[in-house]
Amino acid sequence: MSKISRFTSKAVTLAKNAVGGRGEAAAPERGGGFADYAVVSLHCLRIYLEKSYREALDLLSEMPQIVAEIGLEASDLPYHSTLVKAFDRLQMKIWRVLLRLSAQLHDTSGHAAMDATFFDRETASKHYCRRTNYRVQTLKTTALVDAASQAVLDVHCTTEKRHDTQIGWQLARRNAGEIASLAADKGYDWQQLREKLREEDVRPLIKHREFRPVDCAHNARIDESLYGQRALSETVFSTIKRTLGHAVRARAWYREFREIVLMCAVYNIKRAVTQ
Repeated sequence: MSKISRFTSKAVTLAKNAVGGRGEAAAPERGGGFADYAVVSLHCLRIYLEKSYREALDLLSEMPQIVAEIGLEASDLPYHSTLVKAFDRLQMKIWRVLLRLSAQLHDTSGHAAMDATFFDRETASKHYCRRTNYRVQTLKTTALVDAASQAVLDVHCTTEKRHDTQIGWQLARRNAGEIASLAADKGYDWQQLREKLREEDVRPLIKHREFRPVDCAHNARIDESLYGQRALSETVFSTIKRTLGHAVRARAWYREFREIVLMCAVYNIKRAVTQ
């Protein structure tokens, strides 16, 4: 079985679990629409192939075996506009459930690392930028990564200028029951964040910015072997950008957020089927 076939099989299974559509036919019947799990699976393949909507559907039309994994035939494939509208219709919670399910494909260690990066918002025409007031050129993305499996556990996206500590607490609080320790760089240096993590029984591995001798003393007490795994989050971002793209294709901010979450889910699935 080829890599893309294994990926498709796993993506379809997770998509069915995410949308709860196990018994529904994938193709439209009697004037109905495509099953949600079929649409989610097609979007996973679009990201996996790193192609636009049109290009991905053209490639899939030449892959009847892959399309059959979804429960479709090549002649059943939707128009690209149908996929675009479905991506707009399906709410963020579906993509977040897909991400969480994809992370469960990996054996997690309980030790997590957190870091942020920026994804480009693809260059748009000057006319489009003026018409939509499209000014933000990058999308800040913060990921919570398992140190052992390098699976993405959760992700946060924003176009606003928010401090890393606030984003870090939001991510940590959502996943507090699944992690035992959290490593992050000095950008997350906030004593209240450490205290909040300890209240959730999460061991903070966040170095202090060294302004006083006591800060140096605190840093010397940190487990360097665990803290050193913080760099794995940068490795994960590098892999995603090299294999799935460094930019988002969507124009609206909420679709861009969904696309980032979907990219992380696809990364998790790819890693699970190739190990």
